[in-house]
Order: sequence, then C-alpha cells, then structure tokens
Amino acid sequence: MTVQEALQKKVWAVVGATPKPEKFGYKVYTVLKKNDYEVYPVHPNATEIDGSPVYHSVLDLPVVPDVVDLVVGEEPGLKAVAECAEKGVKTIWFQPGADTPRVLEAAKNTGINVIQDCVLVRL
Repeated sequence: MTVQEALQKKVWAVVGATPKPEKFGYKVYTVLKKNDYEVYPVHPNATEIDGSPVYHSVLDLPVVPDVVDLVVGEEPGLKAVAECAEKGVKTIWFQPGADTPRVLEAAKNTGINVIQDCVLVRL
C-alpha cells in the first residue's frame, strides 16, 4: 500500500496517542481528526483525549482500523505490532523514530503492509 492509498483510508488508530498537546502522539491524533478521519487513540495509561475515550491496546478497539499509526518506542512498538497482527490490521504507518529495525522486521514478518513516513507532513 502506498502513502496515498493509506491516506484515503478513513478509519485509523494512533498507538501512542496522548492527552499532552506537546507530544507527537497528540499532534498526530488531532491532525487526523481535523482532517475528518475516524480515529481511535491507544495508550495504556490514558483514559481520555479531548473528550474521546482512549483504548488501552489495539485489541480493545471496537473496530479493525484500516491503518494503525505508531508513535511509540521499540518495546511498545513490538507489542503493538503483535496486537495488530492478532486484530487483523492490514497496514501500520510508522512515524519517524517508531521505525526501529526490530519493529519493522516484526511487522514485515507478519505480512502487514509497512509505511514509514510522517502523517503531520502528509496532512
């Protein structure tokens, strides 16, 4: 899947979404929402972002997102990739810094489509 094809998909989850406006997880989440995407925030310790409920894992999501955007470090990234594979997610978008070799290899080994780019730049 190309960047443009991924951006045409309208149901996303952001792993690493946070209620802290200075963090990239918040910025990615809000830019997707402002561009009319259906976005599900995922964070193990948050409960709400701007009035929307936060899910503690990809497995807790009420839908299978078209794209999961990762904005986390290596260990949470490995966990999220495994959850995406179990949930049936077809595409993971790796923000810069989330795309470590181990996490990319794990995603590719599951057969999930991998995109490495910055949603903030693309939108």
